[in-house]
Amino acid sequence: MSGCGTKLYDYQQNDLNKLFDKMEQVSTNYKLLYQLPTGGGKTVIFSEIANRFIEKYKQKVMILTHRLELCNQTSATLKKCGIKNKIINSAVKKLHKTDQYTCYVAMVETLNNRIEAGHINMDDVGLVIIDEAHHNSFQKLIDKFDNARIIGVTATPYSSDVSFPMRNTYNELIIGESISSLIQNGFLASPISWRYDVELNTLKTGSHGDFTVSTSDELYSSPAMLELLLHAYEEHSKNKKVLIFNNGIFASKAVCQMFNDAGYPARHLDNETSATERAEILLWLKKTKNAILTSVSILTTGFDEPSIQTVILNRATTSLTLYHQMIGRGSRTLPKKKQFTIIDLGNNVDRFGEWNATVDWQFVFDNPEAYTASIHIQASHDSHSMPSEMRSMFPNSLEISFDVQTAYHDAVEKGNKPSTIITKSIQQHAMMCADNSETIADALNLAGELNKEIAWRVKQYGKCLGKATKNYLDWLQEDYKSKMKAQIQETMLERQSQRIAV
Repeated sequence: MSGCGTKLYDYQQNDLNKLFDKMEQVSTNYKLLYQLPTGGGKTVIFSEIANRFIEKYKQKVMILTHRLELCNQTSATLKKCGIKNKIINSAVKKLHKTDQYTCYVAMVETLNNRIEAGHINMDDVGLVIIDEAHHNSFQKLIDKFDNARIIGVTATPYSSDVSFPMRNTYNELIIGESISSLIQNGFLASPISWRYDVELNTLKTGSHGDFTVSTSDELYSSPAMLELLLHAYEEHSKNKKVLIFNNGIFASKAVCQMFNDAGYPARHLDNETSATERAEILLWLKKTKNAILTSVSILTTGFDEPSIQTVILNRATTSLTLYHQMIGRGSRTLPKKKQFTIIDLGNNVDRFGEWNATVDWQFVFDNPEAYTASIHIQASHDSHSMPSEMRSMFPNSLEISFDVQTAYHDAVEKGNKPSTIITKSIQQHAMMCADNSETIADALNLAGELNKEIAWRVKQYGKCLGKATKNYLDWLQEDYKSKMKAQIQETMLERQSQRIAV
């Protein structure tokens, strides 16, 4: 049993012991960074660390957060552990010497203002725990605790600003259980991912390196993207409880309206929604079986609703942390929920890899600049977006991407012949031409525009095979085109016959 009255899982107990042992070995001002995936129970672990520290050293503990909701949740968890604590919020102007609290929970800005004004003295704080430590807002406070050891906690030890790497702040990284291990042992739900190839050339990056709200709003509120979103929902998550993440309020409201017009129960939530209305919407989400909640700038941290069955990334982001936080909202398990669905409409998986893939966090911590560069290199190697001029020739086609390597591995696992991949690719290209043409001649002309795409897919297929000769790949390209044209003609003739019959 822990001091919190609940039995810690083995991995939590191991990490707790590792962190506490390390903290006892190091000197004051030593800064540890602890990584554990969203849903792994970071709050329970650091609450138990606080409990042990107070009992052993009789010194005070300060826990820092960057949001009020996290303050309140942390305070509640500490109370369950029997730790009497005080939240330092806007109502607390100073701490008196007669104060009997052994633990405090504080918002960064509030605490910094009180220290700057001389109203709060931090000399008797022996341990500082920083939740969501990847946020740069904590930098201004870290050096104000002269007599304290510091433990930062995060799911992604990668600074929100690469110009302020976390290795410059923290002396050492302690890596917890991986996402794949937590899934394997039943602590997190297993993901089923669906990726749509989206043309993002209209998006622009802002001063902080992520895509701007204005360009995201324009793209994701467009009729084509709204139609793609509805199609993806109806194809993979109809009548499931869904959480949608957007980059802008305008797009999120357009999404909400679109779902309501289609007859689905949807609500919109953003950081400007009043506390009362937010509570009402979240209660509606909990109670409504097939609820669709579309959100902006909220619910990425401090939000836990295990009944969510699908997470839709209706946005693109360059933030590794945000990517993990968004998907993590759907990863909580329930007795009847062992899997959840991810729908990516922002090419985010191409940018960062699968959510549950292995990440070398030590490398990320030690070499954030190289890791940032590798993300861009990986995306350019592994993803392939149809040029925008070519994409415009196929306005009636929602799905234009085809992941050859993934399809190959799936086929091998199922015991199917590798050639089935080429067959499926031909079918998709033939359908794209047929769906965007009135006559056979038009469709065959469109087929000619796909020569570069065909060459790329055949090349990827050759990489999968490993030992394919150039002559074989050249033949395969010509065979591909011939079969595609035959299938186009067959499809168009069949459609013409159906129209005549009607």
